[in-house]
Amino acid sequence: MADKDFQMNEIVEMKKPHPCGENKWKIIRMGADIRIKCEGCGHSVMIPRRQFQSKMKRILVKSEE
Repeated sequence: MADKDFQMNEIVEMKKPHPCGENKWKIIRMGADIRIKCEGCGHSVMIPRRQFQSKMKRILVKSEE
């Protein structure tokens, strides 16, 4: 599988929505682990990069870098 190209501060859609009902997440930290923040309730989650790549559906808003 080709790596999906994502950057800091992009808004992404995940395959499953957050329990609050929102499905938009902002990438706020990148490294071996990636921290994403729910745009609905503000809850943040840190997940391994490999798991993030498999659960990310698409990029909704590109970063302005």
